This record gives sequence, structure tokens and C-alpha cells, in this order.
Amino acid sequence: MRLLIQVLSQLVLSAVGLIVAQFALPGFTLHVGGFLVAVGVFTVTHAILGPFVLSLAQRYAAPLAGGVGLVATLLALWIASLFQGGIEIHGLNAWLLAPLIVWVITALGGWIIMSFVVKKWLDRRIARKMMKSAQ
Repeated sequence: MRLLIQVLSQLVLSAVGLIVAQFALPGFTLHVGGFLVAVGVFTVTHAILGPFVLSLAQRYAAPLAGGVGLVATLLALWIASLFQGGIEIHGLNAWLLAPLIVWVITALGGWIIMSFVVKKWLDRRIARKMMKSAQ
């Protein structure tokens, strides 16, 4: 159940991050027709690239390991932009700021959801089980 919540929250947060980038950056275009494909490709690519980039950073550039999420976001945006009708990114400002915007939204949102929503839900579930076993 926790994994399902995490996957769904990442999909929602990716969509929010991409929408915010669309409205905040003149060189970032998110097409309505390819929105679901863009969100799906971005989310899956980010989930796959995150651990890969972390492994490379730890092996070759340990001091840069903190920027793994940002690099994974940049790569995921680039791969998602390769699919026609989804995301278009033009200009240096858009390429620099879009990963930052999307990364901040997905990282903070994920932390908030997992720390507060899921943790409270799990705590309540554990408390209910303990009460049932005590009866």
C-alpha cells in the first residue's frame, strides 16, 4: 500500500511540477495532448535514473552526490522532451530553471506526503492493530 501511495504521489507531483514550469518559464511548453505521456515518461525515467545517477556520483564524484535528484530531473526532462507532443524546452533559462522548479516541487512534495500523510496513516493503522490485539 505504501508503494502504491508513493507511486501515485510521484505521478501527481510530477504533473504539478510540469504544470508550474509551464506557467513559470517562457521557454517551457507542455502540450495538453501529450500531457499524460509526458508525466508518465518523466516519472518512470526519473525513478530509473535517480539510483543510476546516485551510483555514478558516489563512484566518481562523491561531493556531487547531493545534486543527484537535480541531475536525474534534468535527464528525465530531456528524455520526456524527446517524445513528440508532450514537453518542449527552448532556451538556456528554461533548461536551467525547469529542472530546478520540477525537482523542488517533487522533492518537497514527496517529503511532505511521505512524512506527514503516509506516516500518520501508517501510525493510525498500527494503533488500530494494537488495539484489536489488546482486546
